[in-house]
Formats: sequence, C-alpha cells, structure tokens
Amino acid sequence: MDDEKYDVVVIGGGAAGLSGALTLARARRSVLVIDAGEPRNTPSAGVHGFLSRDGVAPAELAALGRAEVLSYGGQVRDARVDTAVRDGDGFTVGIDGGTQVRARRLLVATGLVDELPDVAGVRDRWGRDVLHCPYCHGWEVRDQPVGVLSTGPLGVHQAQLFRQWTEDVVLFVHTGPRPTDEEREQFDARGIGIVDGEVASLEIVDDAVTGVRLRSGDVHPRRAVVVGPRFTVASPVLAGLGVPVTEHPMGIGSHVAVDARGTTSVPGVWAAGNVADPIAQVMGAAAAGASAAGAINADLVAEDVARAVEARRNPFSAAAVAGRTPEQFWDDVYGQLDRMFSGSSNLFLVRQASDLAPGTALDLGCGEGADAIWLAVRGWWVTAVDVSGTALDRAAGDAREAGVAGRIDWQRHDLAESFPAGSFDLVSAGYLHSPPGLLPREKVLRAAVLAVAPGGVLLVGAHFGMPSWMTDPPPDLHLPSPEEVVESLDLDLGEWTVEPARFIEREQQGPDGVLGTRTDYVLTVRRRAL
Repeated sequence: MDDEKYDVVVIGGGAAGLSGALTLARARRSVLVIDAGEPRNTPSAGVHGFLSRDGVAPAELAALGRAEVLSYGGQVRDARVDTAVRDGDGFTVGIDGGTQVRARRLLVATGLVDELPDVAGVRDRWGRDVLHCPYCHGWEVRDQPVGVLSTGPLGVHQAQLFRQWTEDVVLFVHTGPRPTDEEREQFDARGIGIVDGEVASLEIVDDAVTGVRLRSGDVHPRRAVVVGPRFTVASPVLAGLGVPVTEHPMGIGSHVAVDARGTTSVPGVWAAGNVADPIAQVMGAAAAGASAAGAINADLVAEDVARAVEARRNPFSAAAVAGRTPEQFWDDVYGQLDRMFSGSSNLFLVRQASDLAPGTALDLGCGEGADAIWLAVRGWWVTAVDVSGTALDRAAGDAREAGVAGRIDWQRHDLAESFPAGSFDLVSAGYLHSPPGLLPREKVLRAAVLAVAPGGVLLVGAHFGMPSWMTDPPPDLHLPSPEEVVESLDLDLGEWTVEPARFIEREQQGPDGVLGTRTDYVLTVRRRAL
C-alpha cells in the first residue's frame, strides 16, 4: 500500500481529468492523476475550438495541463489503473505493478474507445483525413470534396452538417439506411450527392486520402471521409465500483450516466469528459472536469464539517483522528491547554510501585511526565516515551524544576512504528487509550512484555467503562476489560505471574462541570527471576 492517501484520485489524464485535478489542487486538496497515456486524440494534428489554445497539439495541451496541476501541488503518475473498489468510507485504487493508493473520492475521466467501420484505410487515416466531428475538423477540410460513410441513422445528419463547410459533400450509403424521401429532397436542395453500394476501401496516395472505392470497383474522388464511430466505454474500473454503463440515448454507443455536476449513481464517484458525454469537444470535457471537481470539493467540505463537529463533540472519536498522524493528533490535544493534566502521578502507579526497589523503568505514554518524575524522585532511572513533542517538552521542563532531569531520558516514539530499546525492571503502561486506529494497543502491550527484565514488573493501568456523567459514549471507543488485556498479552504462565486486577474508584468532573465517578483498574504482571 502506498503511504500516501489522497482526497481525490483522478483516473485519466486528458482534458477532463487534468482540468478537474487543477481545480482540486487549487482548492488545496491532495490529488493524484493516474494516466495510462492512451489519449483518443493522439492522431490529430491539433485541438480546435479550445479558446486561447486553438490548434495546439494534443500532447502539448496535455503537457501544459500537467505542468499546471503540478505547480499547485497535485501529483501525476504515468500508470494504468487495474482496479478500484470501495474500502470503508473511501476507495482503494490498484495500479499496474501491484501498487495501491487510497482516496476519499474518485473522478473517472477515462474517455472512450472509438469503434470504427471495418473499411480498409479508415483506421490508418483516423484523426487525419478520416474525421467525425465538423466542429473539431470541419475548418481544415473546408471547400474540399468530402465523403460521408454512413453506418447508421446519423449519417444523414453528418452529411448535412459538413455541407456547412463545403459545397461538395457525398453520402455513401454503405451499410446505413437509405435517406427518406424527405431527406432526399433536403439533399437535393443543398446539393448533397448520394452514392449507393457498400464501400470496400479508401484510396490513399502519397499519405493522403484521394478517393472512396466501392465493392463494385467504382472510385469516387474525395479528399476527406467522415465516419460515425460507435463510442464505447472500456474502463475496467467502473464494474468494480458498481458504476453502470448504459446505452447513450442518441444511439451512438455507451456512456456513464451523470447529473449536471458529473455525479454518478455510486456515492463518492464522479465521471467527466467523453466517458460521460461522448460528443463533448475538448473544451467541453475540460469544463465538465472543472464542474465535477467543484462538486467533489463541496462534498468533501460537507464531510470535513461533519467530522469537525463530531470531533469537537468527542475529541477521541474516529472523526477526530481522520487525516492526522498520531503526533499531529496528540500535539493538538496537548496544545489546547497550558497543562492538560493535574501534574500528580497516577494513583495506580503510586499504589503498586511504592514498595518496589528502584531500578530502571520504562514509562509508556508518559504525557506531561508526572509518573516519570515521581519515579525519578524515588531513585529510578527512567526512560519516558510519548508521541507528542509538545508533551515531552512540557515534561522535560517540569523534570528540571524537580531536580531530576538527569535521571530521565525523554524519547519520542510513535509506538505503532518504533519501540525504545533495552529491558527494564518496571514497565508502566498507563491509560494507553487512543481514538480508533491511532494506536495498536495490543501490539504495544506485547512489546511492553518483551521489555520487562527477569524479576521485573509490568503495570497496566486503564479505564474500566465510561464515567458516570457520560450518557452518550462514543460508539467506536472500546475499553478492554482486564481479562481481555491478559488474553492479548499471550503470556507463558510458566514465566509470568498475573495478579488479580485491582479496581480504583475516583471522582471525575465531566466537560460540562458535572461531577461523577470513574472506575479504573491496574494489572500487575510479574516476570520470574532467573
């Protein structure tokens, strides 16, 4: 799994995808564009109808778009997306080579595949002098002899459209329907010719179309040929996401149905560009990408607001953690007040460690350092660990005032990633309660067991249930019982002795000033001496 998680992953780096990514990057969203490098318009000499960039080469337009996305902190990766599936409240995107990335939202801008008529020469000349869109290429073939190869009901419409650019237009009926009497009258009025019979091939001389050859052998001179491809959605990611691909109402192929802002029927997934609108020109696709990006950002803002409200109501909820590292979360917690806790050592430690002979101690999750200082004052050599630099700085200052700075080694560790070296006569793990997903508590406690020296003691202090004033506890916060903790330690009882849990009831004031009671417990686990 890639270490990076993104607000939005954009699948497809054409005009729609890059325009959407640019809008999102300017909105200060983390965005990754993944592009397989197979744009439909590669054969074309230039992109037309794109304000301020008319005639620009497709590759140049894409390069300009990429540079703009990168300039605002967006990322672009040349790769193919193999899979995309929902994963919890987001998505996991599988990239060729086995890499995976996570995203809160997806923008699918994979474009289409053009299914061309099976006529010799059509594929080779596609995008050059075999065309389909008069607004994209009509100006380039103005006043030239143009042939329209009919394969369906839109052939008549194409012939009438291209008549706007040239007076010399011929409809080759080929496999399409013959014009109706009304359509023939229209053709006659506009001077559009009609040729019956199937087309066998295009005549090509000196790298240019010169005519259309029928199966009968007749050749009709033409300088450009218009075809009506079937536009097909061929993205493999849509099925895995559950996004339906449907027939376009114009009968021109398949597409993904979206609303005016690019929203698909699958929550969290947007689509823009030709994958949603097969007849959109490049500028229209870019506009659709920007519109979808605005909708995506608005959706993310709404989620961010909801999470912020939940985090404010419950600072230890999953919403409070979302998108932050353990260090960021705990620095924010300690940074809210000049002092978070009372400065007194924890009662469970005082009761269980007062009679122990001083030696070496490890204080896990030391916070503002009251327990570590209490131990140092009584002659212990202490290694005190926390993920918050803010808390450690505060603790070190208190240790200097207490005159025991030389007896305490303050270390910053994210205990999910690293653990202090050495073995200790006492390991204290007090209140290792964290929001869901922030700290693998069982993993940390098993590491704590391994850090206890022969003859040493592990103390685990924890809350037992919710305080009496909490009427609406967070649903995603689990406080393990003493039995669950012992089971998670996976101890060899031939080497360890587990004392019965001792319960401590104390008064605690709630956030609204309501005074109530809270029950804690302490587990004492002793390792046999050698």
